[in-house]
Amino acid sequence: MPPPPAITSKSKSKAKDSEARSPSTESDDEMSRLVQLDGLAVRRRRHDHGWSPRDLVTAIEEASFTSSGLRRTLTPNQIAAIEERAERISYASLLLLADGLDCDPVDLLAADEMRRRRRDSLLN
Repeated sequence: MPPPPAITSKSKSKAKDSEARSPSTESDDEMSRLVQLDGLAVRRRRHDHGWSPRDLVTAIEEASFTSSGLRRTLTPNQIAAIEERAERISYASLLLLADGLDCDPVDLLAADEMRRRRRDSLLN
């Protein structure tokens, strides 16, 4: 009977690679993917609520605490960057922002982002 295969550094790295591709890591990758928002849509929704950027920060924090028990939020500078320069943000930040504005995240995405997402989904 042959001896069992020795564990080499190559087999250890393969095991680490398979652990690295676990579903939780893939979802983490998705949450950190950057998305392009429609800054005017964000500003319009904020103004519809009658909020300043600081009021929106508070609303995001309250929505996050209500849904997850964690106090996560964006800064007023991040909100200004999104509204004025259409700054790309992580998908996780998009979800925070949409919760604070009490809207669907898709409503905040730029038209180009939606086209790119559809094209990417067709290619995959």
